[in-house]
Amino acid sequence: LLSKNKSTDYARHLELSLLFYEAQRSGPLPETNRIYWRHDSMLDAGKEEGVDLTGGYYDAGDNCKFNFPGAGALTLIAWSGIEFKEGYEKAKQYKYMLDMVKWGADYFIKCHAAKEVLYIQVGDGRLDHSYWCPPEYITYKYPAYKVDKDHPGTEVAGETAASLAAAFILFKDQDSNYSKTLLQHAIELYDFADEFRGDYTATVPANAFYNSFRRYKDELAWGAM
Repeated sequence: LLSKNKSTDYARHLELSLLFYEAQRSGPLPETNRIYWRHDSMLDAGKEEGVDLTGGYYDAGDNCKFNFPGAGALTLIAWSGIEFKEGYEKAKQYKYMLDMVKWGADYFIKCHAAKEVLYIQVGDGRLDHSYWCPPEYITYKYPAYKVDKDHPGTEVAGETAASLAAAFILFKDQDSNYSKTLLQHAIELYDFADEFRGDYTATVPANAFYNSFRRYKDELAWGAM
């Protein structure tokens, strides 16, 4: 039995969950931003590498963008929108869920800079943990890291493929052109993950935060599905 002190307003719980992600947005924020104390940040992400890596979500209140857990979260939220559309609509959160998924998916499309190149992290976790400031006031560097055919990252490429494939299903009845773009990137990323197999933490300094202890076969199966 639920305690009398515990809220059973699950629509409100869902709203707050989506607001959490909105508070974690990076890049130039839209006019529809509902978090009044959040402003544009990391507007030059990827500049040193010659790519536009603005957008996406910060991780867990930090000022880094770790795409491996980010793609995992996006996959599940997109899938929840497919499976439980009616619940989102009854809670009046469906459009916010679509917006949340699109914000992340748009960023992953940017990260897929070439057919066999995927940027998978912006920021250095160890450096970031040495500072206590909001992303709007960052003065330290936030390098971008990528995987490619010479430095593969099957886990993160497979998970990103899964997230974009789920987003494709979610948006196919909303925006056919956008959904086709999502599917194209999902297929290319899965082929990249499958053909060039390897652990992404061998290349990227994220293993202190988001290691893949069981290697990449689960993400490969997840992306395939």
